[in-house]
Amino acid sequence: MCHVIVTCRSMLWTLLSIVVAFAELIAFMSPDWLLGSPRSDSANGVGADLREYRPSLGLYSRCLHVGIQGVGESCGPYAGTFGEVASGFWQAAMLFLAAGTLVLGCVACVSIFSLCFQSILKKSIFNICGLLQGIAGLLLMVGLMLYPAGWGSEKVISYCGPEASPFRPSLCSLGWAFYAAIGGTLTTFLCAILSAQAEIATSSDKVQEEIEEGKSLICLL
Repeated sequence: MCHVIVTCRSMLWTLLSIVVAFAELIAFMSPDWLLGSPRSDSANGVGADLREYRPSLGLYSRCLHVGIQGVGESCGPYAGTFGEVASGFWQAAMLFLAAGTLVLGCVACVSIFSLCFQSILKKSIFNICGLLQGIAGLLLMVGLMLYPAGWGSEKVISYCGPEASPFRPSLCSLGWAFYAAIGGTLTTFLCAILSAQAEIATSSDKVQEEIEEGKSLICLL
């Protein structure tokens, strides 16, 4: 019989697991990892008003202003194949970040079913997911450490200036996607810790008492 068990700690863990998976996916796909050096657009050449903008560069995509005075924005992948990614370090970073995000996505899906099923093959679903989240956090951390090592590539230099080098973005600044990926990584480790608390909450004496009373919906807030 399926017992739906909802506690504050298990619900918090489930929600954070889902949010962090989406956060890492959105950050991975975003072109806003690096904001390039300021550039100017002119409508009619000499004497026209100039308007500065900052192009953005992601792991495999970029955004540029196009059209009159840069009023339009063109975003899309700059790399047609994996081999065309700006740097070997970025290729490695993409693999680690993609692997970590994939694991988080799987855990997010499983976390939804944890409301009804608390074990798999007599193993706690929370402990299994917590372990996977810890592994995902390590994968994401390695990816984030590899990312700035690729700032010396020709692609980054064209956006950030000739002084750009590994771990030194020169005229560029970090975009929101990089910070979102860092925040998601830290939250992933928090989820791994919370999974143990969710296991304790859903296997408490109060929960067992309500199961013995025949209740199928158990809510302890």
